[in-house]
Amino acid sequence: MASRLELNCLDSAKYLYLRELSEPRDNSLRLVVQEAIVIPDGLVHPHPELPELDEILRGSLPIESTEACRTFELTWERYVAYLVTEECVGSCGRDDDEIYTGKLFRVYTQSHFLEHLSRDTGGHTESILHFKLTCLNHLVDVAAFAPPDVKQIGQDSSISTRIQ
Repeated sequence: MASRLELNCLDSAKYLYLRELSEPRDNSLRLVVQEAIVIPDGLVHPHPELPELDEILRGSLPIESTEACRTFELTWERYVAYLVTEECVGSCGRDDDEIYTGKLFRVYTQSHFLEHLSRDTGGHTESILHFKLTCLNHLVDVAAFAPPDVKQIGQDSSISTRIQ
């Protein structure tokens, strides 16, 4: 189980990118997320095939992961369900009736995901907990019986550091 310090470290990031998602064993889940920061002297690359973006992107700054950014591994030994949603479509729903704590790593006590699971699944022997990672590229909802193990891991040069 993650310590409060590790969760606070993860939740203190301003931005996160989902870098890896795998199931190391049946019904276990591993996520790797990497912190990202605004690059004040960076340039957002133009998209000549989409001229309508020129005005929108004018004056914007890239958000990227750098060598100084932290990488976190979250592991659930057992999960009930998980859902990965592309960020653009997942950020448009109504959520004013959901109750959670946290910013980028959220812990829900009331959510549409929990309602779906209570309505459409059964046979649970324990209370289901709902966790959500809000990354720049994906939203990841995880239902499990216990919080994940969270640890900061070393830099991996094979993980892509730029997404636009």
